Amino acid sequence: MAFRFPPQMHVFVRDWLSANHVVLRGRDGGVVIDTGYGKHAPLTLALVASRMGLDGAPLAKIVNTHCHSDHMGGNAALKRAYACTIAIPRGEADAIAAWDERALLLSYAGQQAERFAADELLESGSTHVFGDLEWQVLAAPGHDMAAVVFYNPEHRLLISGDALWANGYGFVMPPAIDPDALPAARATLDTIARLDIACVVPGHGEPFRDVNAALERAYRRTDTWERDPPRMARHALKAVLAFDLLARERMGLASLPAFVDETPLFRDFNARFFQRPSAELAEELVAELERAGAVRRENGNLLPG
Repeated sequence: MAFRFPPQMHVFVRDWLSANHVVLRGRDGGVVIDTGYGKHAPLTLALVASRMGLDGAPLAKIVNTHCHSDHMGGNAALKRAYACTIAIPRGEADAIAAWDERALLLSYAGQQAERFAADELLESGSTHVFGDLEWQVLAAPGHDMAAVVFYNPEHRLLISGDALWANGYGFVMPPAIDPDALPAARATLDTIARLDIACVVPGHGEPFRDVNAALERAYRRTDTWERDPPRMARHALKAVLAFDLLARERMGLASLPAFVDETPLFRDFNARFFQRPSAELAEELVAELERAGAVRRENGNLLPG
């Protein structure tokens, strides 16, 4: 049976380039949780303004689960359109204020976002009213060490960002890069497992109700990565390559070795974990993504699958 969301709440399910948006209408104005990738900002604006979104109501606030480009890329455009405030997790404050493109995985990972300033910082353990509903802010480090999730006990709803999907969670930095990231991801799963949840609204993919099955899959992924850090590093590169391909729509196959050489994250990971010629590493990543159906080759180009 499908979950019945509160009438003032609507979830816009997007794709793997733009995170899902949650729109909450309330007496004090609307709230949008996560705003997608900057390239898709015109569609984000249209969805937020639509009948299923604000439907003419004012937007009071943008809220981010974390500050990766696919979750905060529409912040600046929405703020211009609505003169609303922007609330981010406290742990993201320094990176956003300095616009640290390495910490935010922007140019470091071959991605872009329009700069914005935060107006409010969300503290873990605090409670906020979005859409006339009370939401608990819970720390959810791992994929992003500053990330939070939002839990509404009344309706047993969790807005999980990239901390839990129906099939896993967002890539995590290997122990050689950040030794705290994978233990934090496991601790976040433990936090979620202790909640009474009827439905999860993930950052990507459809909302789902079988939380125990999703947690089991996520724990299995964590077990695998704990046993095999190089596999974890490879997964991160494939995830970023697939994302960057979605943003570009196509990449020339001949240009991929230069992409590996020139994109700092790929260059750093290759030097630390693989020590492979860039053309060889690029071919291996493409072949694995191709087998998974995530990409395809056509007329000398790499296209999303």
